[in-house]
Amino acid sequence: MAIQVTQKVEINKPRDIVANYAFETDNDPLWLRHVFESHLLTDRPIRKGTHILRSAKFLGKEVNSTLEIIDFEPGHKMVLISNDPFKMKVTVKFDDAGEGKTLAQIKVENESRKFYNLADILLKPQFKKNLNNSLKRLKLIMEENLL
Repeated sequence: MAIQVTQKVEINKPRDIVANYAFETDNDPLWLRHVFESHLLTDRPIRKGTHILRSAKFLGKEVNSTLEIIDFEPGHKMVLISNDPFKMKVTVKFDDAGEGKTLAQIKVENESRKFYNLADILLKPQFKKNLNNSLKRLKLIMEENLL
């Protein structure tokens, strides 16, 4: 069974500023609350086909995953997939939300396996919490100019 979780937040900053910050992999550990390391495995510029290695904490365990960007629209959308430790698709999207505002959205679609074969009902709240915390952090960084 698959999990699908979407979280959104409005940020009082123009879309291009928010998206450029969020799509820079060096910033991943600063705003993605569960990620503590992020490294490009392919050369810049970031584009479709780019591979990223992320180290994160999930359910109390350290998780290393390689993600591939399968769709990229600079300033608007990035779609990543990972197959290990679980199959996952992440869509990070930024839309204009009025004068100088951005609607930030992250959607995670996942199929659990390995030690994550817990009931999906237990995983969904954790994904939701991680996404919500990440978007709150991104909003804080953008609106308080903590760049």
